[in-house]
Amino acid sequence: MAHPSQLGFQDATSPLMEELLHFHDHALMIVFLISALVLYIIVAMVTTKLTDKLVLDSQEIEIIWTILPAIILILIALPSLRILYLMDEINDPHLTIKAMGHQWYWSYEYTDYENLAFDSYMLPTQDLYPGQFRLLEVDSRMVVPAETPIRLLISAEDVLHSWALPSLGVKIDAVPGRLNQTTFIANRPGVFYGQCSEICGANHSFMPIVMESVPLEYFVTWTSLMMEDA
Repeated sequence: MAHPSQLGFQDATSPLMEELLHFHDHALMIVFLISALVLYIIVAMVTTKLTDKLVLDSQEIEIIWTILPAIILILIALPSLRILYLMDEINDPHLTIKAMGHQWYWSYEYTDYENLAFDSYMLPTQDLYPGQFRLLEVDSRMVVPAETPIRLLISAEDVLHSWALPSLGVKIDAVPGRLNQTTFIANRPGVFYGQCSEICGANHSFMPIVMESVPLEYFVTWTSLMMEDA
C-alpha cells in the first residue's frame, strides 16, 4: 500500500514486480551516469578558456559517441526484453479467475468451482470501519492462495476498463468482446489495493480492486463458505 509522500514504488508482492523494480533501478543508474557525464561536459566547456583542435575535429571521438550510445541501448534493451517474455509466460496455473469490468464495479468468477462468483463494489465512506481506506475498500475482496500460480482472465461488459494492481506488477486492459489473460504469484499473505486504470465514465475513480492473499488452508475454507452462501 502506498503512503503519503512516497517517492518509490510499492513493495513487490510477485516475482515479476521484483524483476520490474530491479530493471527500474538498473535503467535509472544508467540515466544518472549519462546525466552526470553530460553535465560535466557542459560545465567544462563553459568554464574552460582553452580549446584543442584535435577535440573539435576528431574521428576517434565521433566513433566513441556513436558506439557508446548503442552499447547503452543494448544494456537497457536486453533485460527489458527478458521481462517482456516473463510477463507473457503461462506457467501451469493452479487456479483461474475471470474478472469482468462493469460501469462501475468488478465481478469475479472462479471458473474451477461451481457457483463461485460475486460482484465487488466500492464501500461508501459512511460504511467504512476504522483503518479502512476511503475509495479503495470493497464489499467483496478477490481472495487468492499465496505462493500459487494464478491465471487471471480479464474482459469487460460495457466500455474499456483496466485491471491494475501495482504491487503485483499487473495492468491488463479489459476490452468488451475480448478476453485478455495474465498470470501472477502472490509471494506473501496480505491485502493489496489497485484501481481501474482506464477512464471509463463518470464514476471511473470509484471502482477499486482489492486482492487478499491468504494461506492455502484459509483459501479452502473461504471457498467452502462462499459456495455454501451461494
